[in-house]
Amino acid sequence: MEETNIDDCENKHESEVAPALIALHPTHQSVAVAVGSNLRVFNLQEGCAVSLLDESGAHMHKDSIRAIRYGAEGKLFVSAGDDKLVKIWVTDSWRCISSVSSEKRVTAVAISNDGRFVSFADKFGVIYAVEIEAFHENQSLPNKKAVPILAHYCSIITSLEFSPDGRYIISADRDFKIRVSVFPEKPSDGAHEIQSFCLGHTEFVTCLAFISSKDSQQWYLLSGGGDSTVRLWDFSCGSLLDTCHVGSETGLLQSEERMDDSLLAVTDLCATPGGSLIAVAIQSLAGVMLLSCNLSARSLQFARVVPIPGEAFIPTSLAAGSSSNQLWMVMGASTLCASDSAPLARVKVLDGFCESKEQETRVLEDKDIQGGEQLLQTLQGSSFIEKDALSTAAEAVKTAMCNLLIKKQYPSENREFRKRGRNDKKVNKKK
Repeated sequence: MEETNIDDCENKHESEVAPALIALHPTHQSVAVAVGSNLRVFNLQEGCAVSLLDESGAHMHKDSIRAIRYGAEGKLFVSAGDDKLVKIWVTDSWRCISSVSSEKRVTAVAISNDGRFVSFADKFGVIYAVEIEAFHENQSLPNKKAVPILAHYCSIITSLEFSPDGRYIISADRDFKIRVSVFPEKPSDGAHEIQSFCLGHTEFVTCLAFISSKDSQQWYLLSGGGDSTVRLWDFSCGSLLDTCHVGSETGLLQSEERMDDSLLAVTDLCATPGGSLIAVAIQSLAGVMLLSCNLSARSLQFARVVPIPGEAFIPTSLAAGSSSNQLWMVMGASTLCASDSAPLARVKVLDGFCESKEQETRVLEDKDIQGGEQLLQTLQGSSFIEKDALSTAAEAVKTAMCNLLIKKQYPSENREFRKRGRNDKKVNKKK
Protein backbone atom coordinates (compact mmCIF):
# COMPACT_ATOMS: atom_id res chain seq x y z
CA MET A 1 0.00 0.00 0.00
CA GLU A 2 2.83 2.33 0.82
CA GLU A 3 4.47 1.71 -2.57
CA THR A 4 1.24 2.56 -4.35
CA ASN A 5 1.05 5.95 -2.66
CA ILE A 6 4.65 6.76 -3.57
CA ASP A 7 4.07 5.85 -7.19
CA ASP A 8 0.82 7.84 -7.36
CA CYS A 9 2.53 10.92 -5.99
CA GLU A 10 5.35 10.49 -8.48
CA ASN A 11 2.99 10.35 -11.45
CA LYS A 12 0.96 13.26 -10.14
CA HIS A 13 4.09 15.37 -9.74
CA GLU A 14 5.17 14.69 -13.31
CA SER A 15 1.81 15.71 -14.72
CA GLU A 16 1.58 18.92 -12.70
CA VAL A 17 4.70 20.76 -13.84
CA ALA A 18 4.95 21.87 -17.48
CA PRO A 19 7.19 24.67 -18.81
CA ALA A 20 5.69 27.71 -20.52
CA LEU A 21 5.89 27.72 -24.34
CA ILE A 22 5.89 30.51 -26.92
CA ALA A 23 5.27 30.56 -30.70
CA LEU A 24 5.42 33.49 -33.14
CA HIS A 25 3.51 33.82 -36.42
CA PRO A 26 6.00 33.60 -39.35
CA THR A 27 5.10 37.12 -40.52
CA HIS A 28 4.70 38.56 -37.04
CA GLN A 29 0.89 38.77 -37.12
CA SER A 30 0.32 37.16 -33.71
CA VAL A 31 2.10 35.52 -30.81
CA ALA A 32 0.91 32.62 -28.65
CA VAL A 33 1.87 31.49 -25.16
CA ALA A 34 0.88 28.24 -23.49
CA VAL A 35 1.28 27.71 -19.75
CA GLY A 36 -0.49 24.92 -17.94
CA SER A 37 -3.79 24.32 -19.71
CA ASN A 38 -4.06 27.96 -20.81
CA LEU A 39 -3.54 28.94 -24.45
CA ARG A 40 -3.21 32.71 -24.88
CA VAL A 41 -2.95 34.50 -28.21
CA PHE A 42 -2.33 38.19 -28.92
CA ASN A 43 -2.97 39.85 -32.30
CA LEU A 44 0.11 42.00 -32.94
CA GLN A 45 -1.41 43.77 -35.96
CA GLU A 46 -4.61 44.86 -34.23
CA GLY A 47 -3.09 45.17 -30.74
CA CYS A 48 -5.65 43.06 -28.92
CA ALA A 49 -6.17 39.68 -27.29
CA VAL A 50 -7.58 36.89 -29.46
CA SER A 51 -10.73 35.00 -28.49
CA LEU A 52 -10.40 31.31 -29.28
CA LEU A 53 -13.46 29.63 -30.76
CA ASP A 54 -14.01 25.93 -30.14
CA GLU A 55 -17.38 24.46 -31.07
CA SER A 56 -16.74 21.47 -28.81
CA GLY A 57 -17.54 23.80 -25.92
CA ALA A 58 -14.06 23.83 -24.38
CA HIS A 59 -12.03 26.91 -25.27
CA MET A 60 -8.94 25.61 -23.54
CA HIS A 61 -7.19 22.32 -23.03
CA LYS A 62 -8.13 20.37 -19.92
CA ASP A 63 -4.54 19.59 -18.91
CA SER A 64 -1.04 20.95 -19.45
CA ILE A 65 -0.14 21.93 -23.02
CA ARG A 66 3.19 20.40 -24.05
CA ALA A 67 3.54 21.58 -27.65
CA ILE A 68 2.39 24.52 -29.81
CA ARG A 69 3.27 25.28 -33.42
CA TYR A 70 2.41 27.64 -36.30
CA GLY A 71 2.48 26.27 -39.84
CA ALA A 72 5.12 27.59 -42.26
CA GLU A 73 2.63 30.03 -43.85
CA GLY A 74 0.95 30.87 -40.55
CA LYS A 75 -2.50 29.71 -41.67
CA LEU A 76 -2.63 26.80 -39.22
CA PHE A 77 -1.78 26.52 -35.53
CA VAL A 78 -1.61 23.32 -33.48
CA SER A 79 -1.71 22.81 -29.72
CA ALA A 80 -1.47 19.50 -27.84
CA GLY A 81 -0.62 18.05 -24.47
CA ASP A 82 -1.46 15.95 -21.46
CA ASP A 83 -5.21 15.85 -22.15
CA LYS A 84 -4.42 13.61 -25.17
CA LEU A 85 -5.97 16.12 -27.58
CA VAL A 86 -4.37 17.67 -30.65
CA LYS A 87 -6.28 20.83 -31.57
CA ILE A 88 -5.92 22.33 -35.05
CA TRP A 89 -6.76 26.03 -35.37
CA VAL A 90 -7.12 28.37 -38.35
CA THR A 91 -5.41 31.66 -37.53
CA ASP A 92 -7.70 33.90 -39.63
CA SER A 93 -10.57 33.41 -37.19
CA TRP A 94 -8.84 31.35 -34.47
CA ARG A 95 -11.45 28.62 -34.76
CA CYS A 96 -10.62 25.06 -33.79
CA ILE A 97 -11.41 23.14 -36.97
CA SER A 98 -10.49 19.71 -35.62
CA SER A 99 -9.70 17.94 -32.35
CA VAL A 100 -7.74 14.73 -32.82
CA SER A 101 -7.63 12.23 -29.96
CA SER A 102 -4.40 10.53 -28.99
CA GLU A 103 -4.13 7.29 -27.04
CA LYS A 104 -1.36 8.73 -24.85
CA ARG A 105 -0.17 12.14 -23.74
CA VAL A 106 1.26 14.21 -26.58
CA THR A 107 4.85 15.49 -26.30
CA ALA A 108 5.61 17.05 -29.72
CA VAL A 109 3.84 18.32 -32.84
CA ALA A 110 4.84 19.31 -36.38
CA ILE A 111 3.10 20.74 -39.46
CA SER A 112 4.35 20.02 -42.98
CA ASN A 113 5.42 23.11 -44.90
CA ASP A 114 2.64 22.67 -47.46
CA GLY A 115 0.06 22.47 -44.66
CA ARG A 116 -1.20 19.04 -45.76
CA PHE A 117 -0.17 17.04 -42.70
CA VAL A 118 -0.11 17.44 -38.95
CA SER A 119 2.08 14.99 -37.08
CA PHE A 120 2.34 14.39 -33.35
CA ALA A 121 4.17 12.08 -30.95
CA ASP A 122 3.24 10.58 -27.60
CA LYS A 123 5.09 9.60 -24.42
CA PHE A 124 5.43 6.00 -25.61
CA GLY A 125 7.42 7.05 -28.66
CA VAL A 126 4.73 6.53 -31.30
CA ILE A 127 4.44 9.15 -34.06
CA TYR A 128 1.11 9.75 -35.82
CA ALA A 129 0.00 11.72 -38.87
CA VAL A 130 -3.29 13.36 -39.84
CA GLU A 131 -4.01 14.65 -43.34
CA ILE A 132 -5.57 18.09 -43.50
CA GLU A 133 -8.03 18.33 -46.36
CA ALA A 134 -9.05 21.57 -48.03
CA PHE A 135 -11.28 23.55 -45.68
CA HIS A 136 -13.35 26.71 -45.66
CA GLU A 137 -13.00 29.30 -42.93
CA ASN A 138 -16.47 28.70 -41.52
CA GLN A 139 -16.36 24.92 -41.68
CA SER A 140 -14.81 22.33 -39.41
CA LEU A 141 -12.93 19.31 -40.61
CA PRO A 142 -14.49 15.90 -40.04
CA ASN A 143 -12.84 14.31 -37.02
CA LYS A 144 -10.31 11.79 -38.23
CA LYS A 145 -8.39 9.12 -36.45
CA ALA A 146 -4.64 9.65 -36.63
CA VAL A 147 -2.60 6.86 -38.19
CA PRO A 148 0.68 5.68 -36.62
CA ILE A 149 3.61 6.00 -39.00
CA LEU A 150 6.67 5.05 -36.90
CA ALA A 151 7.87 4.50 -33.34
CA HIS A 152 10.96 4.93 -31.14
CA TYR A 153 10.62 1.78 -29.03
CA CYS A 154 9.02 3.25 -25.90
CA SER A 155 11.26 6.33 -25.77
CA ILE A 156 9.69 9.74 -25.21
CA ILE A 157 9.76 11.86 -28.39
CA THR A 158 11.07 15.27 -27.39
CA SER A 159 11.05 17.11 -30.73
CA LEU A 160 9.45 16.60 -34.14
CA GLU A 161 10.10 18.43 -37.43
CA PHE A 162 9.22 18.12 -41.10
CA SER A 163 12.13 18.90 -43.41
CA PRO A 164 11.54 22.13 -45.40
CA ASP A 165 11.15 20.17 -48.65
CA GLY A 166 8.63 17.80 -47.04
CA ARG A 167 10.63 14.67 -47.89
CA TYR A 168 11.55 13.71 -44.34
CA ILE A 169 10.17 13.73 -40.82
CA ILE A 170 12.84 14.10 -38.14
CA SER A 171 12.23 12.86 -34.61
CA ALA A 172 14.40 13.19 -31.50
CA ASP A 173 14.02 11.24 -28.29
CA ARG A 174 15.06 10.86 -24.66
CA ASP A 175 17.54 8.12 -25.56
CA PHE A 176 19.99 10.40 -27.40
CA LYS A 177 18.75 9.52 -30.91
CA ILE A 178 17.73 11.66 -33.89
CA ARG A 179 16.00 9.68 -36.62
CA VAL A 180 15.50 10.95 -40.17
CA SER A 181 12.64 9.05 -41.83
CA VAL A 182 11.28 9.34 -45.34
CA PHE A 183 7.75 10.71 -45.02
CA PRO A 184 5.42 8.41 -47.00
CA GLU A 185 3.06 9.60 -49.73
CA LYS A 186 0.34 7.68 -47.91
CA PRO A 187 0.80 7.94 -44.13
CA SER A 188 -1.41 4.89 -43.62
CA ASP A 189 1.41 2.85 -45.23
CA GLY A 190 3.80 3.87 -42.44
CA ALA A 191 7.22 5.56 -42.56
CA HIS A 192 9.36 2.44 -42.80
CA GLU A 193 12.26 3.89 -44.78
CA ILE A 194 14.98 5.38 -42.60
CA GLN A 195 17.19 7.92 -44.37
CA SER A 196 19.73 8.26 -41.56
CA PHE A 197 20.39 8.47 -37.83
CA CYS A 198 22.12 11.52 -36.36
CA LEU A 199 24.03 10.00 -33.44
CA GLY A 200 26.39 11.93 -31.18
CA HIS A 201 24.46 13.34 -28.21
CA THR A 202 25.36 11.66 -24.93
CA GLU A 203 22.18 12.73 -23.13
CA PHE A 204 18.55 13.32 -24.12
CA VAL A 205 17.88 15.49 -27.18
CA THR A 206 15.55 18.41 -26.39
CA CYS A 207 15.12 20.47 -29.57
CA LEU A 208 15.61 20.55 -33.33
CA ALA A 209 15.70 23.35 -35.91
CA PHE A 210 16.55 23.71 -39.61
CA ILE A 211 18.89 26.38 -40.95
CA SER A 212 19.98 27.45 -44.43
CA SER A 213 22.01 30.36 -45.74
CA LYS A 214 20.30 32.86 -48.02
CA ASP A 215 22.58 32.04 -50.97
CA SER A 216 22.14 28.27 -50.70
CA GLN A 217 19.26 25.85 -51.06
CA GLN A 218 20.89 23.24 -48.83
CA TRP A 219 19.38 22.81 -45.39
CA TYR A 220 21.18 21.70 -42.25
CA LEU A 221 19.86 20.48 -38.91
CA LEU A 222 20.58 21.93 -35.47
CA SER A 223 20.01 19.98 -32.27
CA GLY A 224 20.36 20.74 -28.56
CA GLY A 225 20.42 18.35 -25.65
CA GLY A 226 20.98 17.46 -22.04
CA ASP A 227 24.72 17.08 -22.66
CA SER A 228 24.99 20.90 -22.88
CA THR A 229 25.82 20.86 -26.57
CA VAL A 230 24.40 22.35 -29.76
CA ARG A 231 25.25 20.21 -32.80
CA LEU A 232 25.20 20.91 -36.54
CA TRP A 233 24.28 18.04 -38.87
CA ASP A 234 24.08 17.10 -42.51
CA PHE A 235 20.89 15.20 -41.76
CA SER A 236 20.57 13.53 -45.16
CA CYS A 237 23.54 11.30 -44.37
CA GLY A 238 23.61 11.65 -40.56
CA SER A 239 27.02 13.36 -40.57
CA LEU A 240 27.97 15.45 -37.52
CA LEU A 241 29.57 18.65 -38.83
CA ASP A 242 30.34 20.55 -35.61
CA THR A 243 29.64 20.62 -31.89
CA CYS A 244 29.51 23.65 -29.59
CA HIS A 245 29.80 22.90 -25.86
CA VAL A 246 27.58 25.71 -24.62
CA GLY A 247 27.64 24.67 -20.97
CA SER A 248 31.30 25.61 -20.62
CA GLU A 249 30.56 29.09 -22.00
CA THR A 250 27.87 30.04 -19.47
CA GLY A 251 30.26 30.72 -16.59
CA LEU A 252 28.18 28.43 -14.39
CA LEU A 253 30.85 25.73 -14.39
CA GLN A 254 33.27 28.09 -12.68
CA SER A 255 31.01 28.45 -9.64
CA GLU A 256 32.24 27.19 -6.28
CA GLU A 257 29.86 24.25 -6.41
CA ARG A 258 30.13 22.43 -9.71
CA MET A 259 26.67 22.34 -11.22
CA ASP A 260 25.04 19.07 -12.15
CA ASP A 261 25.26 18.56 -15.92
CA SER A 262 21.51 17.95 -16.05
CA LEU A 263 20.97 21.58 -14.98
CA LEU A 264 22.88 22.85 -18.02
CA ALA A 265 20.61 21.22 -20.57
CA VAL A 266 19.74 23.12 -23.74
CA THR A 267 15.99 23.69 -23.48
CA ASP A 268 15.36 25.43 -26.81
CA LEU A 269 17.10 27.01 -29.78
CA CYS A 270 16.08 29.35 -32.57
CA ALA A 271 17.94 30.62 -35.66
CA THR A 272 17.70 33.74 -37.80
CA PRO A 273 16.31 33.24 -41.34
CA GLY A 274 19.81 33.29 -42.84
CA GLY A 275 21.13 30.86 -40.25
CA SER A 276 24.14 32.94 -39.18
CA LEU A 277 22.92 33.61 -35.62
CA ILE A 278 21.45 31.06 -33.20
CA ALA A 279 19.78 31.79 -29.88
CA VAL A 280 20.09 29.09 -27.21
CA ALA A 281 18.14 28.75 -23.97
CA ILE A 282 19.97 26.85 -21.24
CA GLN A 283 18.21 25.48 -18.21
CA SER A 284 20.11 27.44 -15.54
CA LEU A 285 21.25 30.45 -17.57
CA ALA A 286 19.61 33.76 -16.68
CA GLY A 287 19.50 35.14 -20.20
CA VAL A 288 20.05 33.77 -23.68
CA MET A 289 23.23 32.57 -25.39
CA LEU A 290 24.02 33.55 -28.98
CA LEU A 291 26.07 31.37 -31.32
CA SER A 292 27.43 32.36 -34.73
CA CYS A 293 27.09 29.81 -37.51
CA ASN A 294 29.21 29.72 -40.66
CA LEU A 295 27.46 27.29 -42.99
CA SER A 296 30.19 27.62 -45.64
CA ALA A 297 32.74 26.38 -43.11
CA ARG A 298 30.09 24.20 -41.43
CA SER A 299 31.02 25.50 -38.01
CA LEU A 300 29.43 26.78 -34.81
CA GLN A 301 31.08 29.30 -32.52
CA PHE A 302 30.16 30.96 -29.23
CA ALA A 303 29.32 34.65 -29.73
CA ARG A 304 28.07 36.05 -26.44
CA VAL A 305 25.59 35.75 -23.58
CA VAL A 306 22.81 38.34 -23.43
CA PRO A 307 21.69 38.73 -19.80
CA ILE A 308 18.24 39.96 -18.79
CA PRO A 309 18.78 43.15 -16.74
CA GLY A 310 17.28 43.21 -13.25
CA GLU A 311 15.61 39.78 -13.39
CA ALA A 312 16.50 36.14 -12.89
CA PHE A 313 14.87 35.36 -16.23
CA ILE A 314 15.62 31.81 -17.43
CA PRO A 315 13.70 31.29 -20.70
CA THR A 316 11.87 28.00 -21.17
CA SER A 317 10.97 28.59 -24.84
CA LEU A 318 12.13 30.79 -27.75
CA ALA A 319 10.47 31.97 -30.97
CA ALA A 320 11.32 34.17 -33.96
CA GLY A 321 9.55 35.02 -37.21
CA SER A 322 10.88 35.27 -40.74
CA SER A 323 10.02 38.97 -41.12
CA SER A 324 11.17 40.37 -37.79
CA ASN A 325 14.49 41.11 -36.10
CA GLN A 326 13.11 40.13 -32.71
CA LEU A 327 13.50 37.04 -30.57
CA TRP A 328 10.58 36.31 -28.26
CA MET A 329 11.20 34.49 -24.99
CA VAL A 330 8.99 33.13 -22.24
CA MET A 331 9.64 31.81 -18.74
CA GLY A 332 7.11 30.06 -16.57
CA ALA A 333 5.69 26.82 -15.25
CA SER A 334 2.21 25.43 -14.81
CA THR A 335 2.61 25.45 -11.02
CA LEU A 336 3.18 29.21 -10.87
CA CYS A 337 -0.26 30.78 -10.38
CA ALA A 338 -1.80 34.14 -9.61
CA SER A 339 -4.37 34.75 -6.89
CA ASP A 340 -7.16 33.73 -9.27
CA SER A 341 -5.37 30.39 -9.94
CA ALA A 342 -4.48 31.39 -13.51
CA PRO A 343 -0.98 30.17 -14.45
CA LEU A 344 1.61 32.91 -14.82
CA ALA A 345 4.38 33.36 -17.38
CA ARG A 346 6.96 36.07 -18.07
CA VAL A 347 7.53 37.35 -21.62
CA LYS A 348 10.64 39.16 -22.85
CA VAL A 349 11.74 40.36 -26.31
CA LEU A 350 15.30 40.59 -27.65
CA ASP A 351 15.68 43.23 -30.37
CA GLY A 352 18.40 43.04 -33.03
CA PHE A 353 18.23 39.27 -33.56
CA CYS A 354 19.34 39.36 -37.20
CA GLU A 355 22.17 38.59 -39.63
CA SER A 356 23.72 42.07 -39.42
CA LYS A 357 26.72 42.23 -37.11
CA GLU A 358 26.42 46.01 -36.87
CA GLN A 359 22.97 46.00 -35.27
CA GLU A 360 23.03 46.11 -31.49
CA THR A 361 21.30 43.34 -29.59
CA ARG A 362 19.28 44.51 -26.59
CA VAL A 363 16.47 43.30 -24.36
CA LEU A 364 13.45 45.58 -24.67
CA GLU A 365 11.82 47.21 -21.68
CA ASP A 366 8.23 46.12 -21.11
CA LYS A 367 6.92 49.50 -22.30
CA ASP A 368 8.81 49.14 -25.61
CA ILE A 369 7.36 45.73 -26.52
CA GLN A 370 4.78 45.88 -29.29
CA GLY A 371 1.37 45.72 -27.61
CA GLY A 372 2.76 47.01 -24.32
CA GLU A 373 0.87 46.38 -21.11
CA GLN A 374 -2.12 44.84 -22.89
CA LEU A 375 0.09 42.22 -24.53
CA LEU A 376 1.79 41.39 -21.23
CA GLN A 377 -1.54 41.16 -19.44
CA THR A 378 -2.80 38.73 -22.09
CA LEU A 379 0.24 36.48 -22.46
CA GLN A 380 1.57 36.53 -18.91
CA GLY A 381 -1.70 36.44 -17.01
CA SER A 382 -0.60 39.65 -15.30
CA SER A 383 1.26 42.76 -16.44
CA PHE A 384 3.52 42.54 -13.36
CA ILE A 385 5.17 39.46 -11.83
CA GLU A 386 7.28 39.55 -8.67
CA LYS A 387 10.92 38.49 -8.86
CA ASP A 388 10.41 35.82 -6.19
CA ALA A 389 7.74 34.22 -8.35
CA LEU A 390 10.22 33.95 -11.25
CA SER A 391 12.71 32.17 -9.00
CA THR A 392 9.99 29.73 -7.98
CA ALA A 393 9.16 29.13 -11.64
CA ALA A 394 12.80 28.46 -12.47
CA GLU A 395 13.04 25.76 -9.80
CA ALA A 396 9.77 24.21 -10.94
CA VAL A 397 10.98 24.00 -14.54
CA LYS A 398 14.23 22.33 -13.48
CA THR A 399 12.22 19.69 -11.64
CA ALA A 400 9.88 19.26 -14.60
CA MET A 401 12.69 18.57 -17.04
CA CYS A 402 14.37 16.10 -14.72
CA ASN A 403 11.07 14.25 -14.22
CA LEU A 404 10.29 14.17 -17.94
CA LEU A 405 13.63 13.42 -19.53
CA ILE A 406 15.94 11.76 -17.03
CA LYS A 407 15.21 8.08 -16.64
CA LYS A 408 14.37 6.95 -13.14
CA GLN A 409 16.12 4.01 -11.55
CA TYR A 410 13.93 1.75 -9.42
CA PRO A 411 15.05 -0.99 -7.02
CA SER A 412 14.65 -4.46 -8.50
CA GLU A 413 12.13 -5.42 -5.82
CA ASN A 414 9.78 -2.66 -7.03
CA ARG A 415 9.89 -3.47 -10.74
CA GLU A 416 7.37 -6.30 -10.71
CA PHE A 417 4.99 -4.22 -8.63
CA ARG A 418 5.25 -1.34 -11.12
CA LYS A 419 4.65 -3.65 -14.07
CA ARG A 420 1.40 -4.85 -12.50
CA GLY A 421 0.29 -1.24 -12.08
CA ARG A 422 0.93 -0.17 -15.68
CA ASN A 423 -2.08 1.41 -17.36
CA ASP A 424 -0.85 1.52 -20.97
CA LYS A 425 -2.82 -1.65 -21.73
CA LYS A 426 -6.40 -2.19 -20.72
CA VAL A 427 -7.13 -5.73 -19.64
CA ASN A 428 -10.66 -6.91 -18.97
CA LYS A 429 -10.69 -9.12 -15.92
CA LYS A 430 -13.55 -11.50 -15.51
CA LYS A 431 -14.41 -12.78 -12.11
